[in-house]
Amino acid sequence: MMPLDSVGSPNSAPHPLIPLLAPSPLTPYTNNSVPVLSGLCPLNFTGGASIISMTAIDCWAFFAPFLANVICCPQYQATLHVLIGYYSRDTGMLALDLKHANYCLSDVQQFLASQGANEDLQNICSIHPSNLTEGSCPVKDVNEFESLVDLSKLLAACKRVDSVKECCTQVCQNAINEAATKIALNDAQSFSLNKARIAPQHSSTIDGCRNIVLRWLASNLEPSVATKVLRALSNCNVNKVCPLVFPATTNISRDCGNTVNRRGSCCKTMENYISHLQKQSFVTNLQALNCAALLGRQLQKANISENVYNLCHISLKDFSVQVGSQESGCLLPSLPSDVTLDQTGVSFTCDLNDNIAAPWPSLSQVSTSSCNKSISIPALPAATSAQRVSHLSSDYMLANKRALLAVKKALFFVTGETNNSSDC
Repeated sequence: MMPLDSVGSPNSAPHPLIPLLAPSPLTPYTNNSVPVLSGLCPLNFTGGASIISMTAIDCWAFFAPFLANVICCPQYQATLHVLIGYYSRDTGMLALDLKHANYCLSDVQQFLASQGANEDLQNICSIHPSNLTEGSCPVKDVNEFESLVDLSKLLAACKRVDSVKECCTQVCQNAINEAATKIALNDAQSFSLNKARIAPQHSSTIDGCRNIVLRWLASNLEPSVATKVLRALSNCNVNKVCPLVFPATTNISRDCGNTVNRRGSCCKTMENYISHLQKQSFVTNLQALNCAALLGRQLQKANISENVYNLCHISLKDFSVQVGSQESGCLLPSLPSDVTLDQTGVSFTCDLNDNIAAPWPSLSQVSTSSCNKSISIPALPAATSAQRVSHLSSDYMLANKRALLAVKKALFFVTGETNNSSDC
């Protein structure tokens, strides 16, 4: 995954999920254990209790590796930004030193695990103590930051972020990049330089300074608003990529090179290959579109010219984890979403009904971006639910037919070993 910033990115290949029936309804769904804290972390966990609880649910133990790219890690990253942002209100510092970063990251993990979160989030989301420091950014003092940055411009651009339009208009993202560049070069006039003239050695510094900007933003917004803004921003990066790791396609090349005479063999091989992808991660509609395009281009490079997606009836939801008694693919919403926890169990929203055919990439197709109006989004099925999100349009992203996936009712059929380097 490409993260919003340098806080970290989820590992791309979790271990296969063992076949599992959710706990009995009589089994408590909350851990409620007492976290063992270092006592040396200066962050205000009491003030951040609500977002910590939300993060614990979004990173629920069994599902964290499979929801990492879309839900868990973006929420975890946002939580850390908010906690450090609010810490800066009292200390005037937008970063921790490495010693306290170690204590704080450990304490945050303790808090989350005590509420049911996965105990290995640092590895799942690739988050390290250094991600809580200023990194290579030369500015971490609030007063210095505010003397360099156009604060009113930054707040105006980012205090409200449209989760649909921001990914295309990049109003807030551009304001963040401008602020990060100014503090990275410690020169309020530096952003007037052409971006191409910014020396390569400054690029990593600018990337690190984006964390500082995000923390300052979080400190000037209510926690729930800050989390919503940060999730909306990270969501733009989430939907740009395919988080799946593709095994070698040698067998597909062998069996699908002459599909006219070997259709049965070709589709059996494709089915076997796709089944390996289904053990990795839940993906959004737009991620599935990117995955279909990426795999299609790989197959075209392997001299497979015929549309094997159409030949073998492969749909977008075939690229996601399969759930339920019918082993139907679950596509997560393209907009930021959360896991919910109540007396019935853990649940999250996904599409189990739509069967959008996976589009075979055109040789002239350059990008699958939903902002590219030249890209033909697959036809959308007719709405059958009043819960369908009404404000989305094909100009930006695929529609989501919302169906509640209750863990207490879902039997997951992800089995076997995943070997991402194997030839399927």
